[in-house]
Amino acid sequence: MPGLGDVTRAADPDRARILFGGDYNPEQWPEETWQEDVRLMKRAGVTSVTLGVFSWARIEPRPGARDFGWLDRLMDLMHDHGIGVVLATPTSSPPPWLGRLHPETLPRDEDGRTEWWGSRQHFSHSSEVYRRHAAAVTEDLAARYATHPALVMWHINNEYCTVDHGDEAARTFRRWLQDRYGTTDAVNDAWGTAFWGQRYDDWSEILPPRRAHYLKNPAQLLDFRRYTSDMLLECYAAERDIVRRHTPHLPVTTNFMPFWTGQDAWRWAREEDVVSVDVYPDPKDPYGGQYNAMIGDMTRSQADGGPWMVMEQAAGAVSWRGVNHPKPRGLNRLWTLQAVAHGADAVCYFQWRQSRQGAEKWHSGMLGHAGERGRIFQEVVRVGAELALLGPHVAGTRLTADVAILHDWDAWWAGARDGGPSVHLDYAALVRAWHRALWDAHLTTSFAHPSHDLSAHRLVVVPHLPLLDDRAVENLAGYVRGGGTVVSGFLTGLVDQDDRVRPGGMDHRLRALFGIDLVHERWPLDEGERVDCGDFLGTLWSEELTPAPGAETVATYRGGELDGLPAVLRNGRAHYLSTLPEPPALRDLLAAVAREAGVLPTLEGLPDGVEAVRRGELLFVLNHRRGDVTVPVPGRHRDLLTAAPVRDTLRLERHGVAVLAEETP
Repeated sequence: MPGLGDVTRAADPDRARILFGGDYNPEQWPEETWQEDVRLMKRAGVTSVTLGVFSWARIEPRPGARDFGWLDRLMDLMHDHGIGVVLATPTSSPPPWLGRLHPETLPRDEDGRTEWWGSRQHFSHSSEVYRRHAAAVTEDLAARYATHPALVMWHINNEYCTVDHGDEAARTFRRWLQDRYGTTDAVNDAWGTAFWGQRYDDWSEILPPRRAHYLKNPAQLLDFRRYTSDMLLECYAAERDIVRRHTPHLPVTTNFMPFWTGQDAWRWAREEDVVSVDVYPDPKDPYGGQYNAMIGDMTRSQADGGPWMVMEQAAGAVSWRGVNHPKPRGLNRLWTLQAVAHGADAVCYFQWRQSRQGAEKWHSGMLGHAGERGRIFQEVVRVGAELALLGPHVAGTRLTADVAILHDWDAWWAGARDGGPSVHLDYAALVRAWHRALWDAHLTTSFAHPSHDLSAHRLVVVPHLPLLDDRAVENLAGYVRGGGTVVSGFLTGLVDQDDRVRPGGMDHRLRALFGIDLVHERWPLDEGERVDCGDFLGTLWSEELTPAPGAETVATYRGGELDGLPAVLRNGRAHYLSTLPEPPALRDLLAAVAREAGVLPTLEGLPDGVEAVRRGELLFVLNHRRGDVTVPVPGRHRDLLTAAPVRDTLRLERHGVAVLAEETP
């Protein structure tokens, strides 16, 4: 199948490039603006734009009508100026007439309230009428532009995220359950409907998890999240197959929202030719760079370690936080080059020109309200020039990570419910905390599904996987038997694939792996509460454990109900943390285990807040600190961005970046 490399090398097979550009919504502007746009795009080094994301009402102003003239002119204009087009199917924002004529195409929430047109994503993924109209406009779009020389990639829909509890969803939810379980008896068993007398006798009795008097069935909620991800994937695959039939030589993608709970991106990524993501770290977050690195590591891993695409980022402020802070000078450049360091071969923005109207008119663009003299555009020009410089050296190359973080949407969904042991357990926050510890320890990481082959990694960490099926449990135990090292957080292997608690409160194979004889009780901590573990303080959680014979107690609880009991256990190459150490302690613990497993930082002696990533033959050094810094870089290098020689030490300004190529003496 085609991939991102087919696009980055399309202009010159012997000279790869990094795609650079953004969403372009020229239908918001008079046509005389388009010429100015392409002039400034060329100045900024833009190589691709995404067209048509929200254009369904423009293309099909009334049922069956087609208006492609404006898009014809845009496609020609882009080609005339050497700018490739990532052409979107416009199906994320159906025209108002579709909802007016066919109200069954509109989604409903758990209370039965309709989500009307007037925003976006107002479609029921299960509606046959919606799917039929979406397929028709996609078919005509693909047929018209299949041979256009500007077309380089397809972008299906946009940020799939719709949840529907309506009657259309009830119909397809039953179908999904029939495919998964076969009989209502099997559903009753998987959902544990004997509890509270919820047994179903007929398929028609099963509904999406709508408003209920008290706590909903957690296994039903889990399956509904699986179902929703699968229904959205069906919509994507239907449109993908249409465009692929017309252009089998061009790659197809859709853009994930970053680390979002609503879709199983492991499964989705297998259906994409290019894995792409939208990423918006908060400029005020002192660990925004770590978050950006985490999303890059996750997306690269979903792409099987190959190049991936930033479909959207912000050149400045966004418009959807409570307080929307702009990016300080240099931060856009830093995070863009950081994405490239973590494997991106395409870096794009929402959007090219900042809107003057609509809900996101205060969301920044590459060309902001200040125009071409504005700081944002001047920084975009610099970024475009540097990406053009780096492209031939880095595009298509890979990076190696000896550490893998295990992550699974099923585990996330299983914990995202009421009635659990603590409202303070936040799956995403726990994953980020463990990634932050590894990032602070200057260790390059990847992500893996718990059923993936883990043998390429020296160290595997498990921040929080309360749900593990039998295959995943055996995989983790087999990894350690094969010589791997694992560090696990609390609640690992608590339930099976149906959210059914494992006998003993933890899978017996995992208890044997980690040297746990018995988990007597779990002791959640209140917000802000700390527990003394000797050399560090634990947060969020603690457990009353009896270690198995032969297990080593690495850290012990001191004081309170758990006084003298193990906080951290080691059983050979398997380590278990029954609490969440404060950030410096978690960093030091993981760094020590990693070093013992043969995993070392890319550069030794890095100051805090400085990141070093090796991609291919290049070494990226990135300063996330708020001031200048001197970094030890042994040997002889040359900075590709400045052509300056680097001998043993490197001076980086605030938000500075160096991309170093090693020189032979």
